[in-house]
Amino acid sequence: MAKAPFPTEDMALTTILVVSDMAESKHFYQNILGAEIYREYGGDSCVLQFLGNWILLVTSGGETKDKPNTQFVPPKNPQDVSHSFTIRVKDCMGCYETLKERGANFLTPPVDWGQEIRAFFRDPDGHLFEISQA
Repeated sequence: MAKAPFPTEDMALTTILVVSDMAESKHFYQNILGAEIYREYGGDSCVLQFLGNWILLVTSGGETKDKPNTQFVPPKNPQDVSHSFTIRVKDCMGCYETLKERGANFLTPPVDWGQEIRAFFRDPDGHLFEISQA
């Protein structure tokens, strides 16, 4: 088998997030975060475009022959974070107000750390997002 160059300019990275309720998650990502739905598959997966990136929402699922001994499950405890998104913004307080008005639930209002202002919020399953102003 021949080797292929990796990575190349025509490749794209997709983040997969396992969700417990597809309708609720689609509402969050589309109407609160502002992502665009690119494609949906059979009600258990949805491809979104957001800020030049791909996010694939999927429901829980068991192992397959290409991922043995691996199960996709949503976060069990939102307080335990192993993955987070950071969105760099020019106006953290303004974006906070916009997202809050759309229904985002922030952990706290933006905190000014001197060199950075940031605030965190979660999607319906607890996946963590940060808005950050440098």
